Amino acid sequence: MDKIFINNLVARGIIGINDWEREKPQEIRINIVIFSDLQKAGELDDISKSVNYKTVAKKAIALAESAQRFTVEALATDIAALCLEESGVMKVLVRVEKPGAVRFSESVGVEIERSKI
Repeated sequence: MDKIFINNLVARGIIGINDWEREKPQEIRINIVIFSDLQKAGELDDISKSVNYKTVAKKAIALAESAQRFTVEALATDIAALCLEESGVMKVLVRVEKPGAVRFSESVGVEIERSKI
């Protein structure tokens, strides 16, 4: 199966369980791997036969900036569902991270895998 990847997409949204995390948007880093059959898109050089990663990225940012989830698990689940709604997407791997959320770490987060099958 072929893959389309979106690396280190940055959004700013409300996410977290602590009161101070609910007060103002913070950076959220999103990585997405979309599994799809890209053979026809490659053979025909036709975007309509592929998954448009720009569209997926815009939708993921809009969702992350508006969802106001308490957990990165919930946001990752939301983003995975959004990706699976796109035509041609068979499976998706979504990683959501909160940079600087834990002292002495670059970021913390979750990675989930979801599929239509």
